[in-house]
Amino acid sequence: MKYIVLVGDGMADYPLEELQGKTPLEAAKTPNMDYIAECGQVGWARTIPDKMAPASDVATLSILGYDPAKFYSGRGPLEAANMGIKLKKDDLAFRCNLVTTGGDKMLDYSAGHINNKEAHILIKDLDKHLGTDALRFYPGVSYRHLMVTKDLKPSLLKVRCTPPHDIVGQSISGNLPRGRNADSLIDLMRRAGSFLEHHEVNKVRVDLGESPANSIWLWGQGKHPAMPKFEEKYGVRGSVISAVDLIKGIGRIIGLEPIDVPGATGYYDTDYRAKAAYGIESLKKKDFIFIHVEAPDEAGHNGDLRAKITAIERFDSRVVGQILEHFRKRTDVRILVLPDHYTPIPVRTHTSEPIFFALWGQGVAKDEICAFNESAARQSKLNFPRGWQLMDYFIKHDLPSGARLP
Repeated sequence: MKYIVLVGDGMADYPLEELQGKTPLEAAKTPNMDYIAECGQVGWARTIPDKMAPASDVATLSILGYDPAKFYSGRGPLEAANMGIKLKKDDLAFRCNLVTTGGDKMLDYSAGHINNKEAHILIKDLDKHLGTDALRFYPGVSYRHLMVTKDLKPSLLKVRCTPPHDIVGQSISGNLPRGRNADSLIDLMRRAGSFLEHHEVNKVRVDLGESPANSIWLWGQGKHPAMPKFEEKYGVRGSVISAVDLIKGIGRIIGLEPIDVPGATGYYDTDYRAKAAYGIESLKKKDFIFIHVEAPDEAGHNGDLRAKITAIERFDSRVVGQILEHFRKRTDVRILVLPDHYTPIPVRTHTSEPIFFALWGQGVAKDEICAFNESAARQSKLNFPRGWQLMDYFIKHDLPSGARLP
């Protein structure tokens, strides 16, 4: 049996006045996801447990069958795993965004989606300037990087840090790290900002009219997690495809092979077709593939309705469609398509409500729902209040549906 999970990050949204009360998914042309819904089952899953932040790492753990309340240890160490950074027992990994600030405002959580070449120069120079034996900066992809420090002050693990994509246009001083020893992080961010503001790379970006990466933002700290391997849980070997270190890092930790796809950028211009093609190729040797596309989420964070609809349509035609074309006539496959969380255009950040999914393939009984979107899914009584049980249902197909979500 081949198991295929297709995640359109942040696809889910709210009804919008500019779409005459439709959501972006309802407005988009999605014949392939609609086919999966019409010929299979539609349901709901709560990927964000109560009292946990609606973050992609939390949601992805749920989708892959791991209870975040039990296994989540912070975003930083998950990304470190894919970057080849081996955390020691007393190491603490922070996500380190390159951001654009102005006055006391967060102007851009991604520094204009800075390119890798410029970002790597900045992070490497920042490490030379501020790095010590107990503190290092590591370059990642675009605006996404890491800072690893020896946890000489254990309270740093409990410092409350706000993701920068949650505070675009808001006050920086009102959203700085809070808690015991938070001052050490704030001081580090300020010193980094002073250095970056005068860096030659940023002078060039300003001259070109681009957003300068004039500060860093530290968040998502944690220590190395311990989780059982996916193959031990489900008896299948698999791979993961994503442009995002976070997703690939989770895969690496649980024993799913991360596949690097040329042209996968984590943004609007990602190579959707290449992701699907590499996923199909991987299934010649393995039985599970998790394909993640970041673009709808980025559009949600940017408040860009047109880009979100376009990203959803490209995900449907170039990823879901290509997968369906290859596997439609086979009887040894199951496909699961879903968002990981909502990233509504009006809110411009993640929200916590349950997501909907569509499941099609061998052994999946057809229900009465004929479209893949928010309003159509509300007809379904198939739901998983513990979202991490969805993977058990997908692979084992032996769990009860439970009661309707509140």
